[in-house]
Amino acid sequence: VQLVESGGGSVQAGGSLRLSCGSSSGHTGRMYCMAWFRQAPGKERKGVVALASDGSTWYADSVKGRFTISRDGAKNTAFLGMNSLKVEDTGVYVCAKVPPPYCAGLVVNPWVVGTVGNRGQGTQVTVS
Repeated sequence: VQLVESGGGSVQAGGSLRLSCGSSSGHTGRMYCMAWFRQAPGKERKGVVALASDGSTWYADSVKGRFTISRDGAKNTAFLGMNSLKVEDTGVYVCAKVPPPYCAGLVVNPWVVGTVGNRGQGTQVTVS
């Protein structure tokens, strides 16, 4: 299953963006954990947020109160609302889907996506 992100762009600090993540099959999987992580040149992959099918969420400290993950009622699309953007939020935002047991730890260990999950190609977010 291929995940496809959209909604990235260039904004000034303090601005907002809303990212979307859909599946090429039309289904992201009702029971799967949906998550976002960020990749930036010269920096380690950073887990941003994860959302379990029961609504539990885990956010990186740096985005708490500014970012919000959500999922549509049909579980087909995941969203990441990003407010009060900072320069340090710049990077490629990648949507991922992992089995439920890996959800709680994904923000701390985003590399798990490479072994147990699916991911998209990412969408660029540039904050200046």
